[in-house]
Amino acid sequence: MQGCACRGRVPSCPTAALGAAEPPCATRDSSRTRKKVQRERGGLGTAAGGSITPCRSQVGDLPLPHCIALRSEPSGMKLLACGAFLAALAAVLGHPDPALDWHWQLWKKTHGKEYRHQKEEEKRRVTWERNLHLVTLHNLEHSLGLHSYELGMNHLADMTSEEVAALLTGLKVPQQRNQTSTYRPMPGSKVPDTVDWREKGCVTAVKNQGACGACWAFSAVGALEAQVKLKTGKLVSLSAQNLVDCSRSYGNEGCGGGWRTKAFQYIIDNQGIDSDDSYPYTAQDGTCHYNPAARAANCSSYVELPYGDESALKDAVANAGPVSVGIDSSQPTFFLYKAGIYDEPHCSQIGNHAVLVVGYGTSDGKDYWLVKNSWGVHFGEQGYIRMSRNRGNQCGIASYASYPQI
Repeated sequence: MQGCACRGRVPSCPTAALGAAEPPCATRDSSRTRKKVQRERGGLGTAAGGSITPCRSQVGDLPLPHCIALRSEPSGMKLLACGAFLAALAAVLGHPDPALDWHWQLWKKTHGKEYRHQKEEEKRRVTWERNLHLVTLHNLEHSLGLHSYELGMNHLADMTSEEVAALLTGLKVPQQRNQTSTYRPMPGSKVPDTVDWREKGCVTAVKNQGACGACWAFSAVGALEAQVKLKTGKLVSLSAQNLVDCSRSYGNEGCGGGWRTKAFQYIIDNQGIDSDDSYPYTAQDGTCHYNPAARAANCSSYVELPYGDESALKDAVANAGPVSVGIDSSQPTFFLYKAGIYDEPHCSQIGNHAVLVVGYGTSDGKDYWLVKNSWGVHFGEQGYIRMSRNRGNQCGIASYASYPQI
């Protein structure tokens, strides 16, 4: 069999070709090879003992956790059905693909993207194409029933997962777990099957933290905003910038990251926090200028939930209100999430990003947490993500959960 570029229709590329710039593949007139491949597959379908399973592979330095493997159980041979995608991906790792020029311009226009210079744009273009292939392969698998969620080319699609973690997260997790929680569900309390605090007017509009690691501040004020609504009947956006600028003496580092309970303690000791209108967000560190006359809320105490206890988290969300949590958002599938129930087995339980759980429910037999993010409305489901519930504390969503009290 001679080497050839995988062009035109999908060729029959052997598994061993993975990682090669131009994988060896069957030539177009090699009908003998195609018939042999079909026999080894047990036919083109999976009825003859075959099954479709996810596999992991790598091309260059780009991990591809979402290829499709057609496995024929009798022979144990795995054949990739996504050879064309892998070949195309290998070709664009170093240089942009001219065939995508129009799509790139359309994406930039859609999301208002401008770059400082040509070199920066070329770098972003290559990253964007890598993410495009990840999204395409994942959504192909989703269409075949292998995933419960879809990915999309949102406003973050020109960034790497490392850049997202460095610029758009900011949770400073303490070295020791919370082992002293005294939270206990109320005796005889019944929790509903579904909760959505948005329906009760307890959740403000989705915010965008920008290139500032202030997720902890948005998560903290989100939890307090709900308590203010429940207490006073008024929904007011509170100032995340107030926390960014003024809680450094409590161990927070502004745009460099922070911790939610330290934010709550600052509000307690400061006897209040300003509204977002009076102390607007700037997405950068600034000098503290808290104004007591503009105080919009205060906090008397806070509650920390037991480490990793999803049942306690469910009870707290149902009976107390939205809860501030920390999660692992380091997988590229997280920042490219578009819709569905996010189920990512490669998630760790080490948090790097703070978000707000505003409800929970079940869809098509899959339990989920309803989570408000702070990456703008173009992320996920209009700024929200539904994350797997009762999946062994997936992504550490119940590891560090807390909420304030008034």
